[in-house]
Amino acid sequence: MRARELIDLLKLDPHPEGGWYREVFRSSAQVRPDDGRPARDALTTIYFLLESHQHSRWHRVQSDEVWIHLEGAPLALWTVDALLRTAPAHLRLGPVDVHGTRPQHTVPAGQWQAAQPIVAPGGADYTLVSCTVGPGFVFDDFTFMRADGDEAAALRHHWPALAALV
Repeated sequence: MRARELIDLLKLDPHPEGGWYREVFRSSAQVRPDDGRPARDALTTIYFLLESHQHSRWHRVQSDEVWIHLEGAPLALWTVDALLRTAPAHLRLGPVDVHGTRPQHTVPAGQWQAAQPIVAPGGADYTLVSCTVGPGFVFDDFTFMRADGDEAAALRHHWPALAALV
């Protein structure tokens, strides 16, 4: 019920990686990334909501991305380096607790990332986060992991449970 209410109140649209989103801020200031990309807006922010049956597909962004838990179920955020040389790291975003759950995490530019709500019996059946990207987000700087690509093959081989997020 709350997820549907948030989708309506925040005027969220379907996101290509899964879930729902709405851009809420785009800086009027421009910056020039030092990696050869053209000028970008300095900062962008979105609301991003995942329902219990949804996940954010493996993707990477060429800018740093800050995830901030706002409400609902904790979020499992998986990250791994661009070449999948190390095991994916699992972070739990949500209210601070003694088990290491924290409300915020920054995914460095170029790392693969995927996410899904951690739904407990009787708990919230959605997760609402804010994502901030700097330099600002543009879809030209966004790449999905291809199901038929080398990265997905490596995930299926080394971490088969995470291949479901491709």
